[in-house]
Amino acid sequence: MFTGIIEEIGSLHSFSKGVITINCNKILDDIKIGDSISTNGICLTVTAFDKTTKNFSADVMPETIRRTSLESLKRGDIVNLERALKVDDRLGGHIVSGHIDGVGKIKSIKPEGNAFIVTIEADKNLLRYIASKGSVALDGMSLTVVDVSDRDFSVSLIPHTRDVTNFKHKNIGSLVNIETDVLAKYIERLMNFNNGGITKDFLTKNGFYK
Repeated sequence: MFTGIIEEIGSLHSFSKGVITINCNKILDDIKIGDSISTNGICLTVTAFDKTTKNFSADVMPETIRRTSLESLKRGDIVNLERALKVDDRLGGHIVSGHIDGVGKIKSIKPEGNAFIVTIEADKNLLRYIASKGSVALDGMSLTVVDVSDRDFSVSLIPHTRDVTNFKHKNIGSLVNIETDVLAKYIERLMNFNNGGITKDFLTKNGFYK
């Protein structure tokens, strides 16, 4: 479980035969085998690390490759990194699982005052879970949705977020990993369970609706 508050940016060292290796610094402070590291929003399990050469490695499943932008990365590309949430930490962003729902493409980046409005094209199957002023994770960053349509959605980045994440290296056409709000998916599942789900009659019967 993550918060969507990026701890540092690393870079891709290599990605071959289902193993990815990431160069980094801060993430290595207390790293151990089996740790979960959010890498561009993807929850990866550490299988090896080297504090001398400053990197860690993780196995990547075919399903992860299908769902994310990993295959588009090249050696040296910048990635967002976050260690798993500690139970005594402040939850500065929102609940992020590190399970990517799909990939979007940057449509525009426009300055607005001291911020940047970034518009992302995405599939309708993703947009259904995105709400104005709701939360979304892009490459692992917890961001607030400004607006949403049936083709795209926009988020606003303060200069600090842009400067300390991989977004300063993004351009129009760049791909981003999208994780929608997990609560929306569970609510939809409950509402449609066994084609009955949580209906007005169910809520009335159980004292939730009058």
